[in-house]
Amino acid sequence: MEYRDWLQTGLDNRWIGPLVCYTHDGLPTSREEDDAWSESDDICMWLHRSYENDEHADQVEENHSASQWRKLL
Repeated sequence: MEYRDWLQTGLDNRWIGPLVCYTHDGLPTSREEDDAWSESDDICMWLHRSYENDEHADQVEENHSASQWRKLL
């Protein structure tokens, strides 16, 4: 299965949402999550970062420590 097929399967089954840009679109949250956040609850928002190529992956992972140690889980 190729990545596009895997991604489409997730979208079709509503296991994932569509790709959005955090910078321009913000985090895709529910109203309840927004309310919890505004009440100072500590909400985790898990995401997968897409890389342009291997060099980009190396650059991001070098700059973002959680991207280094989280892939060990």
